Amino acid sequence: QVQLVESGGGLVQPGGSLRLSCAASGSIFRVNAMGWYRQTPGKQRELVALIRRGPTGNYADSVKGRFTISRDNAKNTVYLQMNSLKPEDTAVYYCNANVVTTSSGTSDYWGQGTQVTVSS
Repeated sequence: QVQLVESGGGLVQPGGSLRLSCAASGSIFRVNAMGWYRQTPGKQRELVALIRRGPTGNYADSVKGRFTISRDNAKNTVYLQMNSLKPEDTAVYYCNANVVTTSSGTSDYWGQGTQVTVSS
């Protein structure tokens, strides 16, 4: 019913930047909150940043001041601008969206994941 397609991951040196994008499509009536999570082997998935339909984002302490989340409500797209990247940021990043569908109720949907590797 709803698909989230991510892009923008890759390999970058410490101190570099990447911008992730995630576009939701399908039977969408309204997209509520959107967020970015990340996961590394042996660790639980953690919330990196969250944004509702307003302009203000919420961030994990580990990325505060370095990452910026934003969204384009007309395009059902969320972005994560990542600056001053550190090796500790290496993870698979997953997009999440809480969606009110046209066919049923409200559910959470996940992107396919995109690998971010920060290494020299």
